[in-house]
Amino acid sequence: MVTEIPVPLTPPPPVAHVVTANPAPLGLFAFGMSLFVLSLHLIGAGVSPDGPEDIVISLAVFYGGICQVLTGMWEFRTGNTFGATTFTSYGAYWISYGFIYLPSSNIINDYGGQVDAFDHSLGLYMVGWALFTGLMLVAAHRSCLTLVAQFFMLFLTYVLTAAYKFNGSSATSMASGVCGLITAVLAFYNAMAGMLTPDNSFFILPIGRLP
Repeated sequence: MVTEIPVPLTPPPPVAHVVTANPAPLGLFAFGMSLFVLSLHLIGAGVSPDGPEDIVISLAVFYGGICQVLTGMWEFRTGNTFGATTFTSYGAYWISYGFIYLPSSNIINDYGGQVDAFDHSLGLYMVGWALFTGLMLVAAHRSCLTLVAQFFMLFLTYVLTAAYKFNGSSATSMASGVCGLITAVLAFYNAMAGMLTPDNSFFILPIGRLP
């Protein structure tokens, strides 16, 4: 009779816990900064509302656009569907908005100097984003007060920007710029609230968690 020698079982190697940082503050800062600078142009803060926006375009594409798309991909990694959808979508918005005004895109030139036709098309573009923002506002209704306020003000910003493109009123442009500034400040606030945690800060910012 052959006696089998028991083979000691080797425990599986421990699985390293991968820590994923919160990507939301980056996306919120990128969105807020781009909207902040654009809104200052809309209210005519030392510049003409109808003047060149090359500075805005460069910021929109590289910070507001690319950084938000990357943030959206990282939000997919964390399992946050809402964050992934919003950051990727608004990142694509800023890239597409910047592309419209790039001379090499020839989008404006294709209108052949028909300013009214271009403004109407851009107004419809803003209406579409107002609709999208309204849907995201509904999706955010159980998150926190500051985020709900941010999406509500952003919705108003898109609506007023669309109205400005339709009617050309300087007062409407001013109103959209003011709403945009408020939205940008709320985005900055939410970004800081996400960065200042009990682990790395002596204080945290209240955001008004909703049940």
